[in-house]
Amino acid sequence: MVYLDYAATSPLLPEVIKAMHEAEQKYFANASALHTPGHLSMNKIEETRELLAKLINADLDEIIFTSGASESNNTVIRTFENHEIITSPLEHHSIIESAKELGGNKKPTLYSYMYANNEIGELLLTEDIVKEAHTKGGYIHSDLTQALGKVQLDVKALDLDYATFSAHKIGGPIGVGALYVRKGLPFKPLIIGGNQEKHRRGSTYNTVGIIGFDAALKYVLKNETWKVYNTKIRKLRDILAERILAEIPGSSLNTDLNNSLPNILNASFEAAEGESIQLYLDAEGIIVSTGSACASGDIKPSHVLMAKTGDAEVAHSSIRFSFGLDNTEKDIEKVMEVLPKVIDRLQKISTVERRTK
Repeated sequence: MVYLDYAATSPLLPEVIKAMHEAEQKYFANASALHTPGHLSMNKIEETRELLAKLINADLDEIIFTSGASESNNTVIRTFENHEIITSPLEHHSIIESAKELGGNKKPTLYSYMYANNEIGELLLTEDIVKEAHTKGGYIHSDLTQALGKVQLDVKALDLDYATFSAHKIGGPIGVGALYVRKGLPFKPLIIGGNQEKHRRGSTYNTVGIIGFDAALKYVLKNETWKVYNTKIRKLRDILAERILAEIPGSSLNTDLNNSLPNILNASFEAAEGESIQLYLDAEGIIVSTGSACASGDIKPSHVLMAKTGDAEVAHSSIRFSFGLDNTEKDIEKVMEVLPKVIDRLQKISTVERRTK
């Protein structure tokens, strides 16, 4: 199998599987309990907090564990309920939809711009946006989910007030994430009814999942994965982009290779429907996605590509290839052995006329 859907989720690292299996046997106790097994579980949770804080240059009490980035994003938006919320049309649905429902006109304003888009990889967080937010007395939040492990992150250098993370994008388990809240800033819990996380996020700790997150973070730090992504993975991504343009008529890139994460490539293919491309590739053991996996099952075109291009045909004919550390040049060869034939077959039977010949 050639797996090129790492932006949707990554396979569990062997180190994560081992750590979680051990945790199921040794750290099963409720981490909020006062007995010794409970203390042991809480110690492991605090070790993970220290590791994430070290990786992003935050203080320990600025890290709150959650079930993932969507919960973290909703928590930040809920904190600014009825306030003005300024964001990008390229944001994840957990920001766009919650901001639409909860936003208002009160001040201060929350600015929410993800570091990098999950569908096309475009870098969205700029120094100018951060400066504007703070100059106008507002706050800045950034979803760092796709960036974690791909680039070196420093929340203080980025001057962020809030930031969100998810474990399963770096080889950790699904269902675990974190929220960074700069010390002393406004905060309103999304989940109430428990004293966990200093009353900031109720619910019994997912100790096993958090330990899995810990193992994934250790892998990132030990291997300095952001360096590998910026060299080996960027090269693979760029080779695939070059070959698609050279070998497949009617192809175009939706990813700006000079202003994007090194592991995401989004391309469109004239007169070839994205879901059909995905299914043909899947039959050949090549795993890719159309748009965002979080919106799968929605027949509407990608909101990201519609915002970028305004062209429904471009959006409907798009495929996202997203790379991980295990991908090799052999994977590129396999894709380019199959993909041109798939596109040619679909273009020949399509009722949509190609714009280029």
